[in-house]
Amino acid sequence: MYILSTKSDFDSAHFLKGYDGKCANIHGHRWTVSVDVKGNKLIESGSYRGMVVDFSDLKGSLKKLTKNLDHSLIIEENSLKEKTMEALEEEGFRIIKFPFRPTAENFAKYFYDAMSKEGYEVVKVSVYETPNNVATYMPGE
Repeated sequence: MYILSTKSDFDSAHFLKGYDGKCANIHGHRWTVSVDVKGNKLIESGSYRGMVVDFSDLKGSLKKLTKNLDHSLIIEENSLKEKTMEALEEEGFRIIKFPFRPTAENFAKYFYDAMSKEGYEVVKVSVYETPNNVATYMPGE
């Protein structure tokens, strides 16, 4: 089996509603997403001969996902009061809502699912919230 990996970064802000600690406040991260995909055989002909997948395609798929989140405020749906949302939207802030709490763990699963939908055989996805803190998702028992 072959394993290929690529990474992509994005900068965004988030907060954890109901969290008992400093992450309850809006703060930002340079998130790094690392995806590992697998293949059992190499392509036998054409310009991709000798490859599982072209790294440009793999990186492009991941970059499309991370670029969408770059320089935004990522929030859990219904985590801000309606008046607050209206004020932020009126100011023109780019807000992306998710049906889950915006933790590194939940983003690892989000990127796993999204890359799988793109047709890749994803082994695992790791999301670095900081250079020292990483959450990894891989399907298991």
